[in-house]
Amino acid sequence: MKNKILVLGSGFVSRPGVTYLLDQENLNVTVASLELSVAEKLVKGYKNGVACYVDVQDEEALEKLIVANDIVISLLPWIFHIKVAKLCLKHNKDMATTSYVSPEMRELDAEARAKNLLFLNEMGVDPGIDHMSAMNIIDHVHEEGGKIVHFYSYCGGLPAPDDNDNPFGYKFSWSPRGVVLASRNSARFLENGAIKEIVGKDLFLCVRSEVVDGVGELEVYPNRDSVSYKDIYGIQEAETVMRGTYRYPGWCETFKKLVDLGLVDDTPKEGLKGITFKKMMSKIAGVAEGDDVKGKIAAKVGLETDSPVIGRMEWLGLFSGDIVPDQNNYLDILSLQLQRKLFYKDGEKDMIVLQHKFTIENKDNTKDLITSTLIDYGVPHGDTSMARTVSFPLAIGVKLMSEGKIALRGVQIPREKE
Repeated sequence: MKNKILVLGSGFVSRPGVTYLLDQENLNVTVASLELSVAEKLVKGYKNGVACYVDVQDEEALEKLIVANDIVISLLPWIFHIKVAKLCLKHNKDMATTSYVSPEMRELDAEARAKNLLFLNEMGVDPGIDHMSAMNIIDHVHEEGGKIVHFYSYCGGLPAPDDNDNPFGYKFSWSPRGVVLASRNSARFLENGAIKEIVGKDLFLCVRSEVVDGVGELEVYPNRDSVSYKDIYGIQEAETVMRGTYRYPGWCETFKKLVDLGLVDDTPKEGLKGITFKKMMSKIAGVAEGDDVKGKIAAKVGLETDSPVIGRMEWLGLFSGDIVPDQNNYLDILSLQLQRKLFYKDGEKDMIVLQHKFTIENKDNTKDLITSTLIDYGVPHGDTSMARTVSFPLAIGVKLMSEGKIALRGVQIPREKE
């Protein structure tokens, strides 16, 4: 049995999964983090838990930790996964993450197989639970001789309706910078036999409305490359394959205008240090600070000054006399300001909404609609739904790995029955 588990990182989503692993008395869990006090809090009270400091830039220290353990969980920012994976290959250690498989990770597949190792990725909620719940239905349909005709899969992490109390309809349960960066992604999907490609700057123009029972009306915009899931999920027969992200109404229109203004650009700029938001927006509008900055910004993006989108920008403080965060680019300034304003207050709940919709053709040529829905809420004064739905599947997967119950090898995602 592989019973020595190393958890790298102690961020937003780590606690539920770490606690699950610590509750397995036959596992020994080391939590290594830049924030030692946070790691110590995670393992407090557990005899089988150890906390330690690590800076992943210190490769020698990182390597020592990996050598001393059997399975390595990387909850680090995705940019560090390859460094960890290569050390796992060097020292014959299995690995698990919640992140999308990058091309660089995919390139390690053959070597991991040759060394009889499993690198299990995408073990969160989206990606993760979405794969498993979709494949559960797809496998059943295929076993019954049916075909998948149309497949839509949408997921979002949002404030619970009772705690949705700001104009953006959003609060952060994970990295604000990650959310803003995702607003620049291009997307492609297949619908009614035609491939549709969306460039990043137009992502929020491709928006549609969905009503989810128990939640109400939500917006959906496409998520990355959905076309590849024909092969990933084994549904080559499908005429539609679309994965998307849920938001409350108004998000897409607002973020489209923030994109148009260049506020998701991380190119370093001169003259941002110590200025006010109003001054920053006047620079973007190309007018003097004393002019009608709000009106000029509205005109620049083709809106009336009293539009809800401009109202959201004003609520965010973008026209205020407050000093901008000490950053040298618009994206990081926006991310930090969003984090300042869009946060969960003590006792508030977040919500995960995940829904698949399948149109299937049965072997007798009749058609059916299958809808599969997950709605989960955070625990007031406890763990967020985001933390639970991301780190529980990861921890359960690692427990199965430790027990030798997953025979798969190489770079994998959770799409197989085992």
